[in-house]
Amino acid sequence: MSSPQISKLTFATLLFPLALVLFEFAVYLGNDLIQPAMLGVTRDFGVSSAWAPSSMSFYLLGGGCIAWLMGPLSDRIGRKKVLLAGALFFAVMCIAILFTQNIQSFLTLRFLQGMGLTVISAVGYAAVQENFEERTAIKVMAIMGNMTLFAPLLGPLVGSLLIDQVSWHWGFIGIAFLAVLGWLGLKIAMPADQKANLVQKPMNSIFADFKKVFKNKQFVVMTLALPLACLPIMLWIALSPVMLVENLGFSGMQYGLAQIPVLGALILGSVILVKIVDKYPLGQTILFGLPTMLVGALIILAGLFMADYFVWTLIIGMTIMSFGEGICFSVLYRLAMMSSDVSKGTVASAMSMIMMFTNFIVLELSRMLFESYALVAFSLCCLALILLWFTLPRAMLKKVMQERQAKQQF
Repeated sequence: MSSPQISKLTFATLLFPLALVLFEFAVYLGNDLIQPAMLGVTRDFGVSSAWAPSSMSFYLLGGGCIAWLMGPLSDRIGRKKVLLAGALFFAVMCIAILFTQNIQSFLTLRFLQGMGLTVISAVGYAAVQENFEERTAIKVMAIMGNMTLFAPLLGPLVGSLLIDQVSWHWGFIGIAFLAVLGWLGLKIAMPADQKANLVQKPMNSIFADFKKVFKNKQFVVMTLALPLACLPIMLWIALSPVMLVENLGFSGMQYGLAQIPVLGALILGSVILVKIVDKYPLGQTILFGLPTMLVGALIILAGLFMADYFVWTLIIGMTIMSFGEGICFSVLYRLAMMSSDVSKGTVASAMSMIMMFTNFIVLELSRMLFESYALVAFSLCCLALILLWFTLPRAMLKKVMQERQAKQQF
């Protein structure tokens, strides 16, 4: 899909991203608010708290399983139709989960809710990348990221209150309400798709398009680098309710307050990225952000040998890792997205599949390791993920930066 490239940010040009953020905020709350409330969910269903991380895993799996369809479908019938239908479906699934009677049906509905993640990443993000000039798109993504980060900041606090004061059911009611507001905003603010911009190919051609995307080594390596950068924070969100409350004895309020420095650093990193992205070659912030994350992972690992100070090293290390992710993720996403010249809906879908299946597998493996090795497993998983980035992804990033420099694309 071709569309005018917006290079200047004004209130008018930001209306669509802001509407998308409202829906994205609801979808992220679907994880960040519900995850801490999972201790109450497992208690209500009479199952072990070891099921708690599976809520996040199935949420991601649902997004990954439908990703192959959403992007190509939006290439052909229009981004707006698919985005509006996805937002409405997500809201309905949030209401449906109120009537579940066991953990199995609960996780089934979590799987279906996860499709909201793909609607955002494979349709909404593709529209943003298409409509904004390269560095402006990075700024828009960073601004959107900053706004949606209020979900993981507020989510744990509200989720802990749901556990202590009322029922987790009210969380889903609130999320459904926000999703409907997001749907209304998108209906009003999202530009209508132009027929001339739609892909004029039959649906059975999507597999040939995906084949072309997945044969692109640069795309695959750069996309696989995305989970390596974001999974340590996702592990924190998934496992911290059990890790802090059950293992380290935090109260619900202490758990919520512990999220503030960690997720606040993510916001700070994104703010700094917006300020400096025009001043350095694209990719330079990644070369600073990932080593910064490595420092944070090493601090957490060191805390295992200082039991009296582990809580401090854990929070300090996670804060440093969050900051590192904040200054590099939006740039890494843009470089991965533009690695292929196939229609952006299909490329975004391929990215969603790789990221969500990778996230699901790593989260479930980490959950199983955490059951046996607790804090040691968490520390080593974070370290291993970041160390993997220093293999093929770092080499590919260097190659991409050199190619851009040769073409004078700074």
